[in-house]
Amino acid sequence: KTSDEPRPRSRSIRIHAPVIYPRSNSIVSRSGKRIVKNPSRVNNIEEEDEFPKNTVPLFRLNSWAKDTGNKDEGDEPERQQWDNPIEFLLSCISMSVGLGNVWRFPFTAYENGGGAFLIPYLIVLMFIGRPLYLLELGLGQFCSGGCIKVWDISPAFRGVGYGQVLATCCVVSYYCSLIGLAIYYLVASCQAILPWTVCHPQLHQNGTFCFPSNGNKSDLPGNGSNITVIASSEQYFKAGVLKENSDITDGIGLPDPALAACLAACWFFLFMTLYRGVSGSGKFAYFTAIFPYVVMFILLIRGLTLPGASAGLLFFFTPQWSRLLDPAVWYAAVTQSFFSLGVGFGALTTYSSYNKFHHNSYKDALIISFADTFTSVLAGTVIFAILGHLSYELDLPVKDVVKSGAGLAFVSYPEVISKFDIAPQFFSVLFFLMLITLGFGSATGLISNVITVICDAFPNFRRSYVTAMISIAGLLIGLVYVTPGGQPLLELVDYYGGSLLVLTLALIEIIAISWVYGASNVIQDLNMMLKTDLGYYWKICWTVIIPVSLSLILSYAIYDYKPVSYDSIVLPLSAQSIGWAMTALGVAMVPLFMVAKAFQNRDGLGSVFSSSINWGPKVTEDWSDWIRSKEVTPKWVELPEIKKAKVEMNNAIEENESICLEFNQDIHNFSPSEIDPAFVLSNSSRLLPPTKSEFDLEHSDTFYTCEDESFNKDGLNSS
Repeated sequence: KTSDEPRPRSRSIRIHAPVIYPRSNSIVSRSGKRIVKNPSRVNNIEEEDEFPKNTVPLFRLNSWAKDTGNKDEGDEPERQQWDNPIEFLLSCISMSVGLGNVWRFPFTAYENGGGAFLIPYLIVLMFIGRPLYLLELGLGQFCSGGCIKVWDISPAFRGVGYGQVLATCCVVSYYCSLIGLAIYYLVASCQAILPWTVCHPQLHQNGTFCFPSNGNKSDLPGNGSNITVIASSEQYFKAGVLKENSDITDGIGLPDPALAACLAACWFFLFMTLYRGVSGSGKFAYFTAIFPYVVMFILLIRGLTLPGASAGLLFFFTPQWSRLLDPAVWYAAVTQSFFSLGVGFGALTTYSSYNKFHHNSYKDALIISFADTFTSVLAGTVIFAILGHLSYELDLPVKDVVKSGAGLAFVSYPEVISKFDIAPQFFSVLFFLMLITLGFGSATGLISNVITVICDAFPNFRRSYVTAMISIAGLLIGLVYVTPGGQPLLELVDYYGGSLLVLTLALIEIIAISWVYGASNVIQDLNMMLKTDLGYYWKICWTVIIPVSLSLILSYAIYDYKPVSYDSIVLPLSAQSIGWAMTALGVAMVPLFMVAKAFQNRDGLGSVFSSSINWGPKVTEDWSDWIRSKEVTPKWVELPEIKKAKVEMNNAIEENESICLEFNQDIHNFSPSEIDPAFVLSNSSRLLPPTKSEFDLEHSDTFYTCEDESFNKDGLNSS
């Protein structure tokens, strides 16, 4: 039949009852090609005898992407999935339980009064961190999409996903520099004498007195002197490793070659872990999630036996009730909760998108949030026990022992390692290997988020090439943090890109999901997926507690804004401007995408905020179950088993098959002139994407039957 010949008019037959066919994995089309509905359920799609290479996956009507079935070498027919649920759980633990617990939590608690910070932190975890954690896990698993695709739930807010990617890039840029520092210390631990246990004359700074790890308290200067006493571990870190310059007014300096080499090693190991996808990072999680706890307990036992440790523990666990009214403490608790759990960055959504649809992520959220809190308290106990010991040795109050900041972990932890009487080098290697694994666990989750966004946007790009490009870019950007002025820049990016931006996007995220899409819809979707019944606790947290709390805390942070400083030196205006530009760029993504979406939907603003036609489970069976759970009668249902149905229903099925095949062809290239205009105009937005399909009918047959009474009432007339 030539293209110029008119299409034959199909028969109009009245259908009085819907035809239901049992489901199967595949059928053979009229062209002789096998149609595979769920390639992931096929043991080996490459088998020539059972499933040839020209297999054609069936597609869902509410999906934009239609696969013609031509499978090229190296293509992935389905989205990757975790090999088993344990890998997902351990990967989430290794991402959430990371340097945020061992490095950031202790110095944040130290800056905010120890026990005065602990109580707000636990409250924030219960009513903000944990509900957000389940929300991000659940929605990513529900739609099998990363932090961009998940916004099919309300496409007008898709800019939130892109803003989260920017925040992730900001955090991971300096996060890897901390791993590089741990690698540097790991190499230094192999020396006969640990370099931070002794004072180095070449590192001496005017106005300071260096006190070695095993020094005698009688050697300390008198109280009347104006000399500042510092521990040898602090001298080695600031003057020996960082070659620190706290004032970056005149520039940040050049990267240190040794630290740059450690940073390059960090990115190389990350590339080797990530280029294969979750199949590689999942196996690595067995080590990164379990090994750190072994080392932490060893350090805990040693720290508690040091003289003066009790003073540090009292500082950590004794609440200062007056500071509970300080909004700055609550702001610090919220930012630490976000940084520690990993919520607000989109990485959790990406990780959970590789889960099977009915995986019990509710249980995982409980386990991970408990493990995160436990690890933070464990790390804080170790750190403050060491600070109590340093307070005893240096004869200073606990709050004045060391200068707070990112380097607290690289001053306090090495100090306790030097107190081991037997093989301190061995325990030093163990500790910094632990820091490296903790950092890798979190970094792999954050970088996977960026990789997934790019691979989803450009599916033809090979994952290994994308990972290589991101690794090279991360290395080049990270060089600024291994300069003498790197630590002030770290504080700058941490505040504007890792705290302020993430909090703002999280507020928009929770409003969009809970109030635009609707918390009731979210709970209904998650209940259907998890096969559970989420209580009022979750709905109250998502609709009231989290939006109100984040609004108040964010408003206070802006009202009480103070320029970022490091070591009591305010960073220059140019640096502050760059920080504000980072925050503004991430937040601006939201209105930009909202305006773009409004221009695409000029017919009505309501459609801008309603969920996309792509929103829903990815697998057809799950999508059908979801539609049924919402008590919506589907107008089109797949008919995957034609041969078996013919045997059961004989002539009746032949008539129904003829109808469905004719209408199926019209669907793929429909126009109001070919189908009843009233029917098309009133139902096409629900049934099909609002664009003409480019699906090649010659390569696939997809069968549907009609269950809508109004449609069956008059039959189908098409030409």
